[in-house]
Parts: sequence; C-alpha cells; structure tokens
Amino acid sequence: MSETLIYTIVVISAIGAVSAVVLYWVSQKFQVYTDPRIDEAEALLPASNCGSCGFPGCRAFAEACVAAENMSNLSCPVGGAETMQAVARLLGLEAGHFKPRTAVLRCNGTCEYRPKTSNYQGVKTCIAVSSLYRGETDCQYGCLGYGDCVPVCQFDAIHLNPVTHLPEVDDVKCNGCGACVDACPRLLIELRRQMPKHRKIFVACRNQDEGLVALKACSVACTGCSKCFEVCTFGAIEMQKNLAYIDAEKCTLCRKCVSVCESNSILEMNFPARKIKNEA
Repeated sequence: MSETLIYTIVVISAIGAVSAVVLYWVSQKFQVYTDPRIDEAEALLPASNCGSCGFPGCRAFAEACVAAENMSNLSCPVGGAETMQAVARLLGLEAGHFKPRTAVLRCNGTCEYRPKTSNYQGVKTCIAVSSLYRGETDCQYGCLGYGDCVPVCQFDAIHLNPVTHLPEVDDVKCNGCGACVDACPRLLIELRRQMPKHRKIFVACRNQDEGLVALKACSVACTGCSKCFEVCTFGAIEMQKNLAYIDAEKCTLCRKCVSVCESNSILEMNFPARKIKNEA
C-alpha cells in the first residue's frame, strides 16, 4: 500500500516537473514583447476612449504613438496640445501642430422659423424618425429635435434647448471628440476649427432644395443665391447643391457674408455687437 502511494507521488511529481519545464520553454519561445513606453504613454492620455483620435481607444493610440517615427499625423482632441507634447517628450519626438476643433449644429430651424406640419407618434429618437419618417416639418434635412446627440457626449458639452428643441454646444466643454457627429442621422453636426474666443461663422442649413421650396419649409433656409460667395475675397465659400458652405480653414471671420445673407442662414456667434452708424 505504501509502495503504491510512494510510486504515485513520484509519478505525479515527475509529470509536474516536466510540465513546468515545457511551459517555461513555451513561454520563452512564444513570449510577446511589450514596449514599456506604451503603458507610460497611455497614462498620459485622458482615458476617455472616445475614438476621436481615429483609434479604438487610448491604448491603441498609445501603441500607434510608440510605433510612429513622427507624430505629425497623430493627435488627441480631448487631451489637446499639452497632452500631445507630453507624449512627444516621453518618446523623444516632436508633437504635430494641434488644431482644436469644436462642434456646430448646421441647422437653425427652430419652431419660429420651421413650423410643424404633422405630428409624429412613434419612438422618440432621431435614428428611428430618420429611418421611418421625414419629420414633423416640411424640411427633410433639418434637426429632428429628439436629442440623440446629447447622451453620447462624455463631457456634458451638448444639451437640448427645451424651447427651440435644438441641440446647443457648450464651447468651453466641447473637446471635438466627434461622438455627437456620429450620433446625428442627418449629418447636421460638424467639427470645425476652433477660432479665437470661440467665434464662429457658418451656414446653419443643409436644405438642398431650390430657393423657394427651401424657404417655404424654413424661413431661414439657405436659398443658394451666391451673394455670400461673391463678396468673400478669401475663397472660403463654396456653392454645393443649392447650398453655401464656409470653409473654416480659410475663413478670416470678416463677416461680410453675414451682412449680405437675405435669409439669415449664416450665423455669427460669440462676436461683439455690431456698431450702428448714426444717420446724417
């Protein structure tokens, strides 16, 4: 009895020893080397995992930074320039030129300008309405007003105005992550270059119908008259499908286009009040 027990213990010990040797050899043979700088770079990132950098998360972005020969095409919109400079110093590289961006809603069709012509009784989400119904107004391009963009923002930077039923962006809190852009089924939210003092000039309309048809649906719709295009001396305005579009990279905030827009579809935000000239 005792000999059988001793034999069993010896066999099991031998198997365990051989298994340990095999496992050690396999672990050494097939081990995956992880650069310790990846963990250090990830620790410098904001850990929001929002995907605005173009990668599935902060870990993947840190791996891309470590593997890159230069960081000119890498940026973290949430962390901003300071974060990218810290990562660049860690890796002995130079950070690329960071251009902060902010979200804007390209629709100004409030109830005052775009009255309801029907009453929707279905699921109260933009994605549901967009896939099943043209909306409660005659404009099939405007904001649906159910706020799908609000809960996806991790930074509490966008809220639905209870009066206008349009989303409003808090420029101070907005990091340009783009989550709200992806949430809008009508592609009304756009990331634009952040200008000094959060000033903005953009066409708040995406109605591609012809002038009179667009104005019938919304009194502040862009009619495609091209007057703004003609007065812009910086080549910042393009005409696309009965719509004017202002390129934020070229715009100098001169506001000439705002003055000539007869339908008031071009918005100027965060500017000081215009001076009124006294008549002679």
